[in-house]
Amino acid sequence: MKGLNCCCNNNSNNNGSILEALSVTRNSSTKFWVLHAAFDSSCNSGLNNKTKWLFNAKMRIPKRSVSLCLSVFSPKELLVSSFSRSFSFHLGIQSSLSSDRFQSRGEPVRYKGRDQLHTSCTMDGIGVDTRAALIEKKTGANGDQGSFIWSSPEGGSDISIGKQIFCNRSLNMKNIVAVGFDMDYTLAQYKPETFESLAYEGTVRKLVYNLGYPSELLEWSFDWSYMVRGLVLDKKRGNILKMDRHKYVKVAYHGFRELSKEDKVATYGNTLLRDSFDEPDYALIDTLFSLAEAYLFAQLVDFKDKNPGKVPGDADYSRMYKDVRAAVDLCHRDGTLKQMVAKDPKRYINEDTSIVPMLKMLRESGRATFLVTNSLWDYTNIVMNFLCGPKPSAGSSSGFDWLQYFDIVITGSAKPGFFHDEIRANLFEVEPESGMLINTDNGTPMAQVGCTSSELLLKSLKEGCRIFQGGNVGHLHKLLSIESSSQVLYVGDHIYGDILRSKKVLGWRTMLVVPELEREVELLWELKDTRKQLQLLRNQRDHIEDEIHHLKWSLKSKDTDDANKEKMFSELDKLLSQSEEVRLSHQQAQQECHQKFHKVWGQLMKTGYQNSRFAHQVERFACLYTSQVTNLSLYSPDKYYRPSEDFMPHEFDVFSFLR
Repeated sequence: MKGLNCCCNNNSNNNGSILEALSVTRNSSTKFWVLHAAFDSSCNSGLNNKTKWLFNAKMRIPKRSVSLCLSVFSPKELLVSSFSRSFSFHLGIQSSLSSDRFQSRGEPVRYKGRDQLHTSCTMDGIGVDTRAALIEKKTGANGDQGSFIWSSPEGGSDISIGKQIFCNRSLNMKNIVAVGFDMDYTLAQYKPETFESLAYEGTVRKLVYNLGYPSELLEWSFDWSYMVRGLVLDKKRGNILKMDRHKYVKVAYHGFRELSKEDKVATYGNTLLRDSFDEPDYALIDTLFSLAEAYLFAQLVDFKDKNPGKVPGDADYSRMYKDVRAAVDLCHRDGTLKQMVAKDPKRYINEDTSIVPMLKMLRESGRATFLVTNSLWDYTNIVMNFLCGPKPSAGSSSGFDWLQYFDIVITGSAKPGFFHDEIRANLFEVEPESGMLINTDNGTPMAQVGCTSSELLLKSLKEGCRIFQGGNVGHLHKLLSIESSSQVLYVGDHIYGDILRSKKVLGWRTMLVVPELEREVELLWELKDTRKQLQLLRNQRDHIEDEIHHLKWSLKSKDTDDANKEKMFSELDKLLSQSEEVRLSHQQAQQECHQKFHKVWGQLMKTGYQNSRFAHQVERFACLYTSQVTNLSLYSPDKYYRPSEDFMPHEFDVFSFLR
């Protein structure tokens, strides 16, 4: 039997119920740890027969490092004076089993506020003093290396903050009978430095050779890290905007030239009617596919301003954007991009060995899995075979082994139209080897000329995954025997194409994949002290401004004599100088923090102190959001996801005090 003992050595005669001992034991047969806590009226002696156990608790401990934390509530002056130097944890080994190796580590008790004492003990010699230290451990640069699929023996452990799933609305996975996935930028994460560059170069060539733009565009280069999701393009004015959740423009560029505050207010603030910032005058950059075209649009804006006569037909900004979109469509239509990816998937797509274990775990939990993608069968098969098919070293393969991880695959779905049941799109079954389309009657095979219906039905309904093209969500529900749309969880990367429509129109449960989130949350933790300082500077500005307003008001009073007025003017000058000094410090600190996330656009989910428009959409339409689709594999397939508590501004001060 192994044990963890916490003892107190103290000769104080102070009265009060004080925690005297903590004991943790392990039952070899049940593999459960039992936690005991004891108290006595004083601490003049060690653990004895009069000790009263406060509680007994069982907890399942995985075969890895374990942290235990204890908080004791009692009058501050009693605990701090009597125990701060003598209260510590000691891990004793009471078993000779060589397979279980534990190291002793004692940490002193510290006063934590609200009359609490706090200490900790960790097996394997890893001590975790506070929750902050635990999060630091989780946010380490190599945190993902310690992540294991939940169903594995090592699974169920701490998940690094960059890999966590965040919840906007409660979702009980026990109610989910089918989990669906988009392919591009969800299961298949493209490498921006190669894939986006490929898309950019293809679009430029179409502009030059198909749409008559000058050949000097071919010399342009692409910075794949410049643009971010959540931006809005003003087609008429040639501006790129970042807005907060209330649709106030906070950051604005004309091409690559930043607009001043006065220009922003004059253009977007001084209007009698609020602009909706939607189509047709604006374009939303809400998918990673759009970053290259947004960058090219900014380049064309600068080019037109400097060389007005070189743009074909003296096109305005809006026409240039239409040309960019037309060039992008040409690249997709003639297969330029997909042919290059198909030749060398490894160059353009990140390999992720967690996809197959995740799909296996979901299927073994009794859930159906399906794929709905706008890509056609030939390209879908190449990408999915790269991600989920056997590796070359595994021997021969039919090229369709990845289908074993899905019940239904729908290609050429034409999302977001697919999510409207009233859209009458024909559903064809795909013959995987030839790619031939077979007519169906709402998913039921139809007899072809020269083939009996029974033969076709037998072939199509054989056990395994079925592949389709087109159709709509009604067909999918029928194929999977879905009784309620809330039984479906769909995972995608596109706010509009995947998440908004599936949530708003159908009521599907949704999870948004935001690859940028992993770095963002880790930076948030690293900059926690900076953000506290920013809040202090903001509060200081408010305080000084209030004093200035009060002095100015007092100076207007007729009851103030000349002598007092002179003093007040002097004080006012000091405050005004101090206010300007604090304002500049705050502005500089805010700009530096802003640039840590992105040199131009700042934090993805924030615009100033408000949530960004992108964050607002995530909150409204995504039940869950996370950095990678395979983060699902780190959690139980039956997990109940619960959101954090919502706070309104009037609650912050109260709850921050209680914390």
